[in-house]
Amino acid sequence: MKYYLIAGEASGDLHGSGLIKALGKLDPDACFRFWGGDLMEQAGGTLVRHIKTTSLMGFWEVLKNIKQVYSNIRFCKKDIDSFQPDALILIDYPGFNLRIARHAKKRGIRVIYFISPKVWAWNQSRVHSIKKYVDHMLTIFPFETGFYEQFGYSVDYVGNPLMDAIENRKFREESFTDFIKRNNLSCKPVISILAGSRIQEINKSLPLMLSVTGEYPGYQFVIAGAPSIEPGLYQKHTGNRIRVLFDQTYAILQQSSAAMVVSGTATLEAALLGVPQVVCYRASPVSYQIAKRFIRVRYISLVNLILNREVVKELIQDEFNKEKLKHELDKLLFDRNTREKMKDDLTGLQKIVGPKGACEKAAQKITGYLNNQ
Repeated sequence: MKYYLIAGEASGDLHGSGLIKALGKLDPDACFRFWGGDLMEQAGGTLVRHIKTTSLMGFWEVLKNIKQVYSNIRFCKKDIDSFQPDALILIDYPGFNLRIARHAKKRGIRVIYFISPKVWAWNQSRVHSIKKYVDHMLTIFPFETGFYEQFGYSVDYVGNPLMDAIENRKFREESFTDFIKRNNLSCKPVISILAGSRIQEINKSLPLMLSVTGEYPGYQFVIAGAPSIEPGLYQKHTGNRIRVLFDQTYAILQQSSAAMVVSGTATLEAALLGVPQVVCYRASPVSYQIAKRFIRVRYISLVNLILNREVVKELIQDEFNKEKLKHELDKLLFDRNTREKMKDDLTGLQKIVGPKGACEKAAQKITGYLNNQ
């Protein structure tokens, strides 16, 4: 089979790489062509566009780069026509992917969505496009099944692929002593900083996160560098006073006493590793005001959405400031009741998300669907 996959950001690259590996095991003759990142490229196949050039955040940011967006759409359509895949596999990234789904459907290409767009959070009208142009939807959150049923659309829940990534993390048995020796860190306990995977996120969030570092002399702060981001961007903000470690997100989180995390997949990653966290988010004023009018959920972090209650504190837009960030970190580090309560809640989250194996289940669903058509 020939597979064309499209992921537009770091989390999609992670999940796409797992899916490519799982499909390759079931289909040894598989040929992969994709939009993604380093992880998907390492998994095997031909990388067409890197997420460094496709990952944009917010309405205003997309508008500023609209010529590039439409240029990418035109190129992608032509590339698909040339490759003539047996299946198009879309990974989140709905603004782009649903346009490509429409094109592929017209060409008679089978369209499969792995990692549903968050239509349950906002822009529910996209469900109608999904029903029209997507042949098969694979979801990773249990509540998504009921959501789609409201619209008469059947989906397959396969579990969350983050469990695969976490179970396979390289340093899961590493001690704190070995971790700090390997990275030439001090012996102080670690507070991790996950400032997002997009340039816009980092520029808006990292300075505020760094503003509290001087308030905790008994701790060392470590930034988990996003794979698609150049080291110079972090250096611009840190001046080399805070260590940035790449390709070690899970190792850093595993050794962290607490974490400051930009809303996104990273909040769930930290939670599944049992790390107490405060969730942060800041967008451009225009993007934020537009989003407020469309968002239909009470929370922005995946942790709170899955548990349907506030377990981790969310500091959004103007509330994301030095004073409130320090207040929440103080509770996580020094209030035993707050810390233990959150840890207990995160243990419950792990049970809900379930065991590893999502990528293998997704691959089985995909190959089974394609072979029976």
